Amino acid sequence: MASVGAQIKRGSAELAVLTLLARQPLHGYEIAKRIDEQTGGVLRFDMASLYPMLYRFERKAWVQAEWQTLANGRRRRCYRLTPLGRKQLAPLREQWRVFFRAFQSITGFQNA
Repeated sequence: MASVGAQIKRGSAELAVLTLLARQPLHGYEIAKRIDEQTGGVLRFDMASLYPMLYRFERKAWVQAEWQTLANGRRRRCYRLTPLGRKQLAPLREQWRVFFRAFQSITGFQNA
């Protein structure tokens, strides 16, 4: 399987994370796990890059985090998309749509 370069991965991370959080609130590890599973391992984000992004989204008020205590007493932060975050998602998706159309016209890829 071909790997995805760091530049492409960084650019796709915001869209991937916001899209997952638009579906339901998740904690950081679950976000990383779902991205890995849903892309067949092509996109992988380690916690060292994922959490700074989530903190940045929190500062921008795109996500809201709250601590949850599990049955075993462990705590984790669960992130949910805010209305402002939802407003960011539509233009971000459109930017990627435009990018992929342009890329397809250059490369001839139909499902890039």
